[in-house]
Amino acid sequence: MVTVETVYSVPEVWNPASSPPSSYVAALQMPVSATKEQVLLFSNGVLKMGGEREPVPRPRKWPLGPLLAPGAEFIQGLYIDAEPTDTDHGDHTGIEDQDFRANVECNEKRVSWDTARRCFIDAGGVACLSRRIAECRLWPVEIMKANQTASTKSGRTARDKLGEDETQISFHGVVYMDLVPLLYPGVRRIHGVYRIYPFYESDLLSKTQRTCSILKELSRAPPALGRTRANSSVDSLRAFPSKNFENQRGNKDVSKKPDSQGKAAQSDIVTGLDPQVNTEGQMYDDSRSYIIIEIALEKPLVPKRPPEELAKRVMELVPPRPPLPRRPAGAERAVQEYQSQIASVAAQVLDQYQQLFGTAFVPGGKPLDPVLQEERKTQLLGELNCSGKYFAFKEQMKYSVVRIVREKMLRTEAFSDPEQLQAFLSQLYVFLVDEMHAALNKNLSVDSQDTHHEPLLSCAQLKHFAKEAQLNTDFQLAAQYYQECLARDRSDPSHWFDYGAFHMLTADHLKAEECFQQALSIEQTHIPSLLMCGVLSEVNGRYEDAETFFERATCVEPKNAVAWTLFGVFCQAQEKFIQAEMAFREANKHFISVNDQTSRPKITSENQEKDQKDETSETQKTGGDTDEGAVHEEDIPQNSQESKQEAHQISPSSVQTTVFMETVWFLLQSNALQMAQRTLSLELLSPNRGSISSYHLALAQLQLQRGEHDSTEASLKEALTNNIQNPDVWALSGHLHHVRGDYAQAQSCYERALDSVLDASDTHSIYLRLGSIYLQEGEYEKAQAVFLRVCKRSPSCLTWLRLGIACYRLEDLSEAEEALTEANALNNRNPEVWAYLSLVCLQTGRKLEAEQAYKYAIKMNLQEESLLQEMHDLQSRVGFGNPSF
Repeated sequence: MVTVETVYSVPEVWNPASSPPSSYVAALQMPVSATKEQVLLFSNGVLKMGGEREPVPRPRKWPLGPLLAPGAEFIQGLYIDAEPTDTDHGDHTGIEDQDFRANVECNEKRVSWDTARRCFIDAGGVACLSRRIAECRLWPVEIMKANQTASTKSGRTARDKLGEDETQISFHGVVYMDLVPLLYPGVRRIHGVYRIYPFYESDLLSKTQRTCSILKELSRAPPALGRTRANSSVDSLRAFPSKNFENQRGNKDVSKKPDSQGKAAQSDIVTGLDPQVNTEGQMYDDSRSYIIIEIALEKPLVPKRPPEELAKRVMELVPPRPPLPRRPAGAERAVQEYQSQIASVAAQVLDQYQQLFGTAFVPGGKPLDPVLQEERKTQLLGELNCSGKYFAFKEQMKYSVVRIVREKMLRTEAFSDPEQLQAFLSQLYVFLVDEMHAALNKNLSVDSQDTHHEPLLSCAQLKHFAKEAQLNTDFQLAAQYYQECLARDRSDPSHWFDYGAFHMLTADHLKAEECFQQALSIEQTHIPSLLMCGVLSEVNGRYEDAETFFERATCVEPKNAVAWTLFGVFCQAQEKFIQAEMAFREANKHFISVNDQTSRPKITSENQEKDQKDETSETQKTGGDTDEGAVHEEDIPQNSQESKQEAHQISPSSVQTTVFMETVWFLLQSNALQMAQRTLSLELLSPNRGSISSYHLALAQLQLQRGEHDSTEASLKEALTNNIQNPDVWALSGHLHHVRGDYAQAQSCYERALDSVLDASDTHSIYLRLGSIYLQEGEYEKAQAVFLRVCKRSPSCLTWLRLGIACYRLEDLSEAEEALTEANALNNRNPEVWAYLSLVCLQTGRKLEAEQAYKYAIKMNLQEESLLQEMHDLQSRVGFGNPSF
């Protein structure tokens, strides 16, 4: 169904009171079969003066208005509603056009049709329509103002004798509708605002591959197009093979992508088709006239896979494996069952006691006399025996005791030796009594309630320590921290995702994919894991699986700009350009809707919100050079791991950004180098590019991770040229000099980053390395100040250790011992912490503690020779501290 609504900002010369009367007509062709087209004619347009908006909602009209009874010209149940501007296609849809549209739609003259026409398209017509949209992209809709005049006697023909009028086409304009959105999967409706351009046959041929005008064709053939009587409108809907249609079938091979819908440029391909300039049509361009048209289909031209099918496909690729509740088995289960039976029997005995003697325990009451206690015990046992409850209790306990004998004691055969039997019974009795006491203490004592102790370190802190270890290229320690997070809670998909991102950093893609799939098996709608599974599937050549993961992510979160962008990047690589265009359009639409937020989407892990509460989380970055060929993750050398860490710690400040840059930051955090490189190249080619400084900063991170230090330096110079106040650029420059070993330059860059008015995205790595440089240079007071600050912001074992070292070198032993104790509490397996604790104890004359700390330092494999030598020299001087003396 095609609905032509209203033309706004019409030429000023149009006047409702003009004579002779005029008819306003719009027409377009639509294929109804593989060989025939149907002309959809919209006549009877009404010219209205401005002053108020068109009412909404308003009913749509039948095209046969003059033939219908008064009031019957409206289609029941179909209305024209107000449309959000961000859903409109075509022209005048930007923010800068809102004021212009608001003014002309309220105050300027307009021509209104509000008419809907329906037509049936068979399977051949659907295929033809889809093919022609893919080939030509633009679809012409012609508009004209038809002046009706009576024919002269000298020019009377046979038709004129029948009383027909002659039609003069004036103000001939054309609209080039972009119908490619109809080829988006699942799209059944487009509502567009389209500019009206002067009609030139040369433009028509170059943009739509049509050779002649529909209106001119119909004006030459009966019935006359210009009549306002209804029968002419009806007759003109007859299907026929047109010249345009046959011409397009014959010239399929010469199709080319049309120009944009900007100006009505003169075509240099076709000459001689336009005998004169369309002066009247040029008024449309001068007035910035536009028309609102809607096309609705009963079924989409390209079907879209339903979310249920995508979910089923993801479940087939990654079967959900919800963690089973931990249940005791074997000996443990037998003991727990015995304790539960003890608790049950004790509760029944207590009830019997209270029935005989009243409340058993009186708060603040005096203890019973021993003689009275013995009397009550005898009376209770007698009551239990007389009532038969005693034997019932024995039967209740028998099964659990048998299970303990079989499961715990591992005895299933009869004893042949009486002594062995007696020894076993003694052992069994002791065990049963001990477990009975444990069960009674657990259930009857008010002071023995188990208190759940929270672990000293949260998962957020563990992840912070892991990223700090990655910064120092201590991947073994980082892996231990991630594994400890998983040991705390294996059912949290964010833990598996972070562990997978760590394996992406170490180029272990097989293990990384296992981690991402494990996260998906726990939560099938975990967006970061869906995206990374798609990335790795594409890297491994499983393109159908990759498309399933990306498309599923867009279905789970339809407003996620990063998911749409990655889907578009993938489709573009697969040469599915229409799907890529749709994905990028959706990404931009949703990104603009949340553009007031200055921070990037928190997509890498749900647990990052927890990280911000405890400490400044480290932002991982990786990358590759976009100016050269594609680089696969498998090709990255293993000897550039230290360079990789520098790029991980930088993220952009609050600057102008785009969907491509948002996606690049996510990919850098997830260490997906190849996809990050391709996405960054799209940012470079995008007409709506964001900050140049942000682009060069991301490019520098990619180059630094690849170990291309010279290219990184050049990119950083470009970034500083565009924005010299960006602290992230100075921080990355410091990391570059730190990798090269130029600590003086690194110190200067770090200090410049910290002195900036804006805060860097990751200050933890800056403080950590700047303080280390101060320690190396012997500037212990500066180092102490730096590490005091970072210990307040994001404490870790490493920050407390280096604060302790600075205090020790300043001979502030008490402060040094407190800092080292904090470091030891966060990580008691760091040999350097034990070594400095031993030095402090040696200085303060504590022999036993000095020896104990020294033994732990050696046990934890202290590798720093200078520190070992310093300990040995001090031990020799004080005469203790080394047990081997």
